[in-house]
Amino acid sequence: MALAGALTLTPIPATAATPAFTLSGGVSAPIHSMADAVRETVYVDSGLDLDGDGTRDRVTADIIRPSTTGRVPVIMDASPYYQSAGRGNESEVKTYDSAGVPVKFPLFYDNYFVPRGYAVVLVDFLGTNRSRGCVDVGGQSEIASGTAVIDWLNGRRTGYTTLTGTATKTASWSTGAVGMIGKSWDGSIANGVAATGIDGLKTIVPIAAISSWYDWFRSDGVAYPGYSSPTGLGSRFENANASSRCGAVRTQMTNGSPANGDYTAMWQARDFVRNASRVKASIFAIHGLNDLNVKTLQYGQFWDAVPATVPKKLWFSQTAHVDPFDFRRGEWVATLHRWFDRWLLNVPNGIENEPQVSAERAPNQWADDQTWPPAGTVGTVLRPSSSGLGTSPGTGTAAFTDNGSATPSSWLSGSNTGRVIYSTAPLTSDLRVAGTSSITVTVSSSTPTAHLTAYLVDYGPARVRTGEGIRTLTTESCWGESRAGDDACYRNTEATTGNVDAQIIARGWADLANYASLSTPRTITPGTKYSMTFRLSTTDHVIPAGHRLGLLIGGTDSSAIVRPSQLPRLTVDLAGTSVRVPMRGSVPAASADPMTATSVSAGTTSALG
Repeated sequence: MALAGALTLTPIPATAATPAFTLSGGVSAPIHSMADAVRETVYVDSGLDLDGDGTRDRVTADIIRPSTTGRVPVIMDASPYYQSAGRGNESEVKTYDSAGVPVKFPLFYDNYFVPRGYAVVLVDFLGTNRSRGCVDVGGQSEIASGTAVIDWLNGRRTGYTTLTGTATKTASWSTGAVGMIGKSWDGSIANGVAATGIDGLKTIVPIAAISSWYDWFRSDGVAYPGYSSPTGLGSRFENANASSRCGAVRTQMTNGSPANGDYTAMWQARDFVRNASRVKASIFAIHGLNDLNVKTLQYGQFWDAVPATVPKKLWFSQTAHVDPFDFRRGEWVATLHRWFDRWLLNVPNGIENEPQVSAERAPNQWADDQTWPPAGTVGTVLRPSSSGLGTSPGTGTAAFTDNGSATPSSWLSGSNTGRVIYSTAPLTSDLRVAGTSSITVTVSSSTPTAHLTAYLVDYGPARVRTGEGIRTLTTESCWGESRAGDDACYRNTEATTGNVDAQIIARGWADLANYASLSTPRTITPGTKYSMTFRLSTTDHVIPAGHRLGLLIGGTDSSAIVRPSQLPRLTVDLAGTSVRVPMRGSVPAASADPMTATSVSAGTTSALG
């Protein structure tokens, strides 16, 4: 695989007297003590004054680094959660001593990587914890929270010793090489910062991360329940200064996120996919295939949009919104260690030439592929008809009534008729679906409002992870060196598993009023046919021989989207309906046999965090 930029493959020279790092067994070794690690805080000029106090907002970064005269690279996690929801499975927050010096650095990154010659920098988003400014949920404030600190680490931005004072501080200890990491909101801002193309950012590790904030709040014109706009989400994590001074920012977010699901200029400013061509940093992405909080489309579309020259690596698990530290701990720490060594210390370990993707096929059973989507994957068009789901176009129509209360389980069990289902015949060989599917539905509605749902379903018995995919145990394991106020030990987990006879492997939702445009809805005339194409979630799933691939088309999935103001009867024109599926394997034949399921793996929605 081609590498991005003119990147040297020799380790960074270290000072002979106090080396910044040394190698042992091909990886950086723990040669520094956490007991004498330097702990400090810098307040960096963001260049913004969003809180309107007449002074440019300063973003706060807490730093822990080895006590060495050699320069070291930085692992950065920028987050809004350090004094609210906390980080990790144990919801760790930052702590400080009586002088304000940071003591507790959440997660294991400091304990493990500081002894190996890295600095760890934990950044408070503007408007949160000890930073000034405003929370703007994926907007310029959060991007600046990351870019300002990277600029400071590279000598391009002014940092201060206090939040309001004039005494300055430099990062003379930094090599300027930065790797951003984080789960959920934290990883989302890593995507956004990478999409600026900023110099000094060498790699990002986005875990269950957002690439377009529109696609977290909306789906092709229809709103998800819960937070109706970024305003409600952001206000949960503001500090006192932001709460009192950031009304204008909150109003802008409210006005820019209409409840009808339209794609606006505000959403466009929070769409990192549109600037993905600027990405230079290497990417190691991790996502749960059953994550209905940050859906897999988020990374699928970013992966497809970044330049082909960018080195990329991807893990897909069977979990929901879970960090790999809690579902594949030993392999995760070892792989992350080698990844950071490669891109931040320039250790030529060849990790970029190893298999690009690792996917969990069954609980704790993983399979690797050299590229992703895997070689031989072809976008195949399948069509529903009275004969089932196959390659031949259908004729006639199929109709159902949206009752506004259906769930995945009720639809797939056959106890709810507010949908139509089409199936292939039992597969004669394994079929792999890998990538992002899309569906085109031609439909008429009996009312002027109509919402649509589509699923791809694997019908057949399987043992899978259930719920979030993990259970937290009482035992602990330790990863790195502990010190006073910050131990390196975390509770272990195990997989939660169960048997199912159907799995939803990809899904999508849409508002028919947005059939022609996401930014401008159209009037729906009852009885008139409209064609709409919308996206399904990204997946990597093997449907075994003997199973069937199914397509479900329905109205309101009450577990995922809001119901329309008037519930319709929907009539699907089969001739104008098809689904495009990226698949590798023999194209299956159609079957008119009805399909039902009693136990369904449907994914899990949990709070962003």
